[in-house]
Amino acid sequence: MAGECVPEGRDLKEMGEEELWELINDNRHRISLGVRPCILIPYLRQARVLTEMDEDEIVSCHNLTNRSMRTSYMLDLLRTQGRNGAVALLESLMIHYPTLYTQVTGRKPSTEPSRFSGLIKYSELTEYLIRAVTGMQKELQEARCEANRMSTRCASLESDIRQLMGQEEKSRRLQSENERMRRHLCSLQHEVTKLKDEKCDVYMRYTAAIEEKSAVGMRLHDLNLQVYQLQTELQKTQTENEFQKRRSLRCVPHTEGPPLQQEVRSLPCQQAHQDILAQDLAEALDSQVELAEHLRCYREENEKLLTEKQGLLDQKECLSLQVQQLTLDCNMHQQKNTVIQNQMRELQAERDQAYLSRDEAQAMIARVLAEKDTLRCQLMEVQERVFSLQTKHSPIEQLPSCDDMDWESPRSSCEDSEFPSRPRLRRMDALNPMSPSSCHPESEDVVASSVRSRNAEPPGPESLRRREEVLYADSSLETADTDSLLEDFVFLPDMGSKDKQTPRLSSSNDSSTDSESRTSAPPFLMRSRQKAIRINGRVLSISLQGEALLSQLAVVGGNKTGVFVHQVTEGSAAHTVGISPGAQIVEVQYEQNQKALRMVLEDSTLEEAMWALGQVTGICHLSLRPRQDDYEALLHQLQSNVTSSGDSFYVRVNMSVPASPNGTLAVSCNDILHVTNTRPAGTEDSWHASQVHPCQLLDLQSGTVPNYYRAQRLLIRAIEDMSFQKKKSQKFWRSVAQNKEKAVRIVSTGRQGRNPLWVSVEEEKTKSTDAGDTSAAKCCVSLMPYTLVTPHYPPICRPVLLLPTVLGRTLNKKLAGWQGFELCEPEVLSSTEHAAILQRSEILEECEQGRNCCYTLEGVVKVMKKGIHCVLPLGLDCVRRLHRAEIFPIIIFIGQSARSARKLRSKLQRQGQSEEQLLVCSRSEEPLLDKLPCLYHSVAPDSWCDQASLLTRLRTIVWEEQKKIVWVEPDLW
Repeated sequence: MAGECVPEGRDLKEMGEEELWELINDNRHRISLGVRPCILIPYLRQARVLTEMDEDEIVSCHNLTNRSMRTSYMLDLLRTQGRNGAVALLESLMIHYPTLYTQVTGRKPSTEPSRFSGLIKYSELTEYLIRAVTGMQKELQEARCEANRMSTRCASLESDIRQLMGQEEKSRRLQSENERMRRHLCSLQHEVTKLKDEKCDVYMRYTAAIEEKSAVGMRLHDLNLQVYQLQTELQKTQTENEFQKRRSLRCVPHTEGPPLQQEVRSLPCQQAHQDILAQDLAEALDSQVELAEHLRCYREENEKLLTEKQGLLDQKECLSLQVQQLTLDCNMHQQKNTVIQNQMRELQAERDQAYLSRDEAQAMIARVLAEKDTLRCQLMEVQERVFSLQTKHSPIEQLPSCDDMDWESPRSSCEDSEFPSRPRLRRMDALNPMSPSSCHPESEDVVASSVRSRNAEPPGPESLRRREEVLYADSSLETADTDSLLEDFVFLPDMGSKDKQTPRLSSSNDSSTDSESRTSAPPFLMRSRQKAIRINGRVLSISLQGEALLSQLAVVGGNKTGVFVHQVTEGSAAHTVGISPGAQIVEVQYEQNQKALRMVLEDSTLEEAMWALGQVTGICHLSLRPRQDDYEALLHQLQSNVTSSGDSFYVRVNMSVPASPNGTLAVSCNDILHVTNTRPAGTEDSWHASQVHPCQLLDLQSGTVPNYYRAQRLLIRAIEDMSFQKKKSQKFWRSVAQNKEKAVRIVSTGRQGRNPLWVSVEEEKTKSTDAGDTSAAKCCVSLMPYTLVTPHYPPICRPVLLLPTVLGRTLNKKLAGWQGFELCEPEVLSSTEHAAILQRSEILEECEQGRNCCYTLEGVVKVMKKGIHCVLPLGLDCVRRLHRAEIFPIIIFIGQSARSARKLRSKLQRQGQSEEQLLVCSRSEEPLLDKLPCLYHSVAPDSWCDQASLLTRLRTIVWEEQKKIVWVEPDLW
């Protein structure tokens, strides 16, 4: 649209250089924002206004951090080309950016040949336009395929979203139905409550009716008594009346007649009273019948209510089951939705990671191309210089045949050869120096072997033979791990005389000559080309000059987080090769005393990493892995004082260290320490550690402890002091041996290396190592003040092993009689079963030879599955077999003295043992406890008085040890 509004401008062929560049500079900002240099560079290279070096600088220069800066730098380079640069730029804009071309020049784009300046031939221009159109069509097709794929993906995602929305709507309906059922259930519960209240009222009325009935019964009883009394009085009165009547008829005169008549008249009144009482009784009976009828009705109503209540309870259970099912369905749909969202996030993260890897690969390719061109130029200059020097010092004669010349020595080439013809320039690394063909001189090409020569001319056969012997002798010093080192270095012998080189070249045939060559000056390394960065599973291999490597870069981290590059000194070799903060150092390789050393720092401590980097001399190989997020998380933890370093491991202390005023932590032998920093600030021979809670992984008191080397010197000094005291006074030694706190624990290892805790140092030996040196190395044993341990959380009940063995046979059955303990019984196996179990190493101990009766691992597991402690009637040999099966027994050593042995005299005699045998067994098994890879519990001889108290003490110890964490050492041999 903008191009249509601009009037038609002047023709570019009529404009001068200043006018063209003034037009470009007026629109420089627009061009810098809208143009991608990688699209215009092919046309500019075709028009010969940019060189290959200019292209590499534009694409891969580290100072140009964004597209605008690259475009601006490209315009600056084109400005140096004058009018051709401006015309070529505008023509490339007309081809690739027609809209921008219209905005800049005011002319409509056209692909007619007359519109081009002629910098490119017509055929080349047509070919370029065809390639550009073809590339655009391919890009358009790829974009359409990507759009179709994305639309398909969007459609599938939309269908998934619709399904999820439908499921969500369904779950919402189910929730509303659930709420409605809950409200209905609440209303039914209210009705049930009302019925219960009415039932209570009926019970109250029924109780009142019963009380009223009882009152009526009492009243009826009283009325019956009164009626009986009245009937009795009536009969008596009638009898008296008859008697008086007869008497009056006989004896009484007529004057007594009126009173008797009055009395007779009063008798009917009593009869009326009886009628009233009879009527009341009848009414009471009627009311009783009515109450009974009401009671029967109430009972029927109560039965109906109970039936309705049971139905409501059943309905409530059905509704609760439906609610639970709907809740589970809703949770399942929510989990599916969460999983789909997580997958989408992972896909986005993988896409971003792929884009990042692509950008890194492009940057490395650009760097390699620039490095290649630079080395080509240097090679050409060096060969020109060598040729000019040879022409100055050589007579102008015809060159003799190559079969009679020795191209290895510069002196011989100067004295015996005439003026040579100018050799053709060759690429030195055209063939791999360490290819298999280099091991066979007879099949080796003369031209290809020139990569090892110091002269521009091809070497002779004798030189090739000597050089092949040197390469074969040097290759025997290194293994497959140092092949990458040999690929990029050229081994050159010393620039001495021919007499000094002869013993070295014949070292493979004579041992005396071999020793002489080892004492002579070692070969020096000469860089044939700068090491290219290699990508191997996100690990970058970089080679650099490693002299004083710790002064070039600073590191942070440790074995838990990894060792990261923290700071890089500007201008150093590490900064030149592109090492930046945030990269994890995975491995370092270097040579020392003609030996290739490889240090794996992926799981190393900070102290180990700094030691390894400090040992580097000369050329070294660093393997780096970019982990910027982990590095920033570590820096955040360090700045917030959450941690002091990236180290975190646990050790078992094998010596006692007293506290000191400078903050040294007081530790005892067999203590467990959590080391959190192997290089604390201000100290170089100390670690920062904390004591560990016995039952939980919690740090308690913290402080500094001697590092491995200083602790090893303290351990040796403590052993020397104890030996001197033993020689000085046997009584004093016995008093020290009876001390409750153990002074040292002597642990040795046959593992080779500068530090037995460091397992990442690998030293590659030469094949010509003497047999005496090998035997000496194998018998090398070092004392260990600390041993690495790992925590284990055993099952509920661990097996119990009582020591000494003589006392254990006496106490095992007694302890197994307690609740929660069971004795492990031996099993009688057939010959086939015994052979199979023996092959699987599941036999703990043989009972009798020849009968296939033994204690097996399966028997211990059966007892443990019952949830009780298995009492092991075995010796110390079974501990390592149990550890291999992830079973960690509770080892209890009962210390013995002459006094404590006398307490068990009667028990020992029943077993056919004596006190002396118990003491001998105790003394022989106590030193073996230090060889165990786990901790044990010791019972002092004076902590119990009889067998019953000892068993009670043992059960308490078992309960306490069951709660603790089991710390296990690795195999030190």
